[in-house]
Amino acid sequence: MSKTVSDWKPPKSPYLVPFDGSFRIGKSPTKPPSDGLSKKKATKQLAETVGELRELQRILYAHDHHSVLLVFQAMDAAGKDGTIRAVMSGVNPAGCQVFSFKQPSSQELDHDFLWRTNKCLPERGRIGIFNRSYYEEVLVVRVHPELLTYQRLPATVEGKTLWKTRYDSIRNLEEHLAQNGTLILKFWLNVSKEEQRERFLARLDEPEKNWKFSPGDVQERAHWKEYMKAYEDALNETSRPWAPWYAVPADSKANMRVIVADTVVRSLRSLGLKYPEVDPKARARFDEMRKLLEEKS
Repeated sequence: MSKTVSDWKPPKSPYLVPFDGSFRIGKSPTKPPSDGLSKKKATKQLAETVGELRELQRILYAHDHHSVLLVFQAMDAAGKDGTIRAVMSGVNPAGCQVFSFKQPSSQELDHDFLWRTNKCLPERGRIGIFNRSYYEEVLVVRVHPELLTYQRLPATVEGKTLWKTRYDSIRNLEEHLAQNGTLILKFWLNVSKEEQRERFLARLDEPEKNWKFSPGDVQERAHWKEYMKAYEDALNETSRPWAPWYAVPADSKANMRVIVADTVVRSLRSLGLKYPEVDPKARARFDEMRKLLEEKS
């Protein structure tokens, strides 16, 4: 029998953000350990892990009692798109949904900040992926509070308590989802400012990457310290046993993808999911059905 997600505990990992508010970005590595995998070995291990994820996703789909929500947040050029593509490359598209959340529409701004993502939550049996998420509301909006003007919040909402109430809302939402069968794994891809600069330059130098470049991304680098403070607070406020954050070193894309894939696989494996058992009454008729199928018409 599979575990309930509310009772589930995340597997041990050096990248797991603690639940006691002690996480510090300054101590969180952006590079893999010195004994990390070479690119060749990382590519091989990723392929093996993706193969296991493929089978686990089939069991998740057949079991149909749980859903999985993978949340990806990062500074620009950290590698969210490539990681999602690489890790989920072997998963049946029928059992996986990916949503990217950019600037909110006027309709989305007319609702509470969780509305647009709540519409996209995965059904039981499926893996849902959020490329950016409701966390933008305590990251980008916190760094640029002028964006709150467009949200037309009630006058009773005070700026001093706004972020606290949003953390409360996020924690409540994630606990509710976990209690109802959603496994939540959140990945902050921790890229260094220098590595981001190199990747931006590559987007300018390589014609096939020009489409990725946006002047606005470079301008946001001026707010790096503010973003790091916002990320540190958000991860400390919302990393919980039922919805853990992982601060994944992102300067090496190959190692980063292995870490993410391994975390997803070990977490799914720990749920103890199995293919559903056939009802005894239905099984009792298997021999009868076999004979009918084997008869020549």
